[in-house]
Amino acid sequence: MKRDTRINALLLLVVAALAVLPLALGLGEGREEPFAGADAQAETAITEIAPDYEPWFTPLYEPPSGEVESALFALQAALGAGVLAYYFGLRRGRRQAARHAAAVAAVAAEAEARPATDAGRAAGVASGTGSGTEAASGTGAGAGSRREAGAGAAPEAGAEAAGGDAPGAGGTGGRGERSGAGE
Repeated sequence: MKRDTRINALLLLVVAALAVLPLALGLGEGREEPFAGADAQAETAITEIAPDYEPWFTPLYEPPSGEVESALFALQAALGAGVLAYYFGLRRGRRQAARHAAAVAAVAAEAEARPATDAGRAAGVASGTGSGTEAASGTGAGAGSRREAGAGAAPEAGAEAAGGDAPGAGGTGGRGERSGAGE
């Protein structure tokens, strides 16, 4: 099991324990409202300490019942969770995209730094001819090739990549086959 999976499982167990333990231990028994919010408890404590206390502000909207108030609170919590999930998902996506771009750049740099060891490939790069995988990777002048790899390409190289038989190009033009100049 991966480390992240174990951490997530442990966190899920802790959250479940926090939800179930107060109910299982009977922490709310004997009270009129067993799990009243902090606002209601603060109001009760203030009226016990100072019965003539006048609140400074009044609510802008007073829900008609406790159920509506709970529903509005749940909606507020859901919206907040959605905003947080969006933010963390966006952040993770950007981090993954940056990692992917760095990996692609590293592969491209490695491919550029790698010398052409195959004599046929070297001839294909030098003359700008080639097809198949060489053309796709940019070492030839076939379809999908990069122009800078075959900068000195002969005019017949394009005909070869298009499937035609160019003079002196070997006439293969097949996918995955190499046809260096003069073969």
